[in-house]
Amino acid sequence: MIKGKMLYEGKAKQVFATDDPTLLIQRFKDDATAFDGTKKSTIAGKGVVNNRIASHMFDLLEKRGVPTHFVEQLDDREMLIRALEMVKVEVIMRNVAAGSICRRYGTEEGLVFDEPILELYFKSDPHHDPLMNTEHIIQFQLCTAETLAEMSGMARKINTIMREFFHSIGINLVDFKLEFGLAGDRVLLGDEISPDTCRFWDLKTGEKLDKDRFRFDLGKVDEAYQEMLARVTSA
Repeated sequence: MIKGKMLYEGKAKQVFATDDPTLLIQRFKDDATAFDGTKKSTIAGKGVVNNRIASHMFDLLEKRGVPTHFVEQLDDREMLIRALEMVKVEVIMRNVAAGSICRRYGTEEGLVFDEPILELYFKSDPHHDPLMNTEHIIQFQLCTAETLAEMSGMARKINTIMREFFHSIGINLVDFKLEFGLAGDRVLLGDEISPDTCRFWDLKTGEKLDKDRFRFDLGKVDEAYQEMLARVTSA
């Protein structure tokens, strides 16, 4: 596999072409951002942690019947992935109230929902990723109704699988972000699963073990990421 030119660079990852047009290389960076990029820093080793956790979780999901873009982990920072036409819709699964849902509705942090809440957002940095409903998505032709229904069903299945897995390693899966893409007519899970895209709270202590430690200057950011890596890979 020959690594080609960089096709895309985001806040946390770079994507490179390969000599196979159906495959790409995704490289995880140590850069950390929050609040629409207004807060920026570097977390040493974050890219290594996120790549290893994401590789582990994609492999787990594939084995449980969830199709993903993941092919294999190449090294500490890079994974081989399938090329996707990404859908510009982010799916958020919420099991416990935290973050923006508390600010939006005045909900107390830590409220456990009777049923998981699925939210849809327009993936657009210039517009600050606004909340959408299904009619917006269809009318703006971000994807078809069939694709959206498949994404939503996959998101709920992923939530069930991941809640069970993280509970087994002493972690409360509070909420998380998913992104999907199309490979032909197949809907696949893309992007990453990591402390950057999930809220992880220790089941016993409630300690936050995710990007919120960086967002809100809670300290021990490196330690939290390393703790999550140790728990995930030892399961």
